[in-house]
Amino acid sequence: MKKNMGTFDRVLRLVMATALFAFAYWQESWVAFAVAVFVLFEAVIGWCALYQILGKNSCPKD
Repeated sequence: MKKNMGTFDRVLRLVMATALFAFAYWQESWVAFAVAVFVLFEAVIGWCALYQILGKNSCPKD
């Protein structure tokens, strides 16, 4: 997988993952937890499936 997310996108996804983890804990939702894990995975790896499908690339490196 080639990186297709820049630093801003990755930080934003880390914040979103943290919020989703808190929401999942508060609501005891396994679905929210699974989404949070996926968003965290995307942030750590730097690759987004939707960006890949749309052909978007916000990573400064080629």
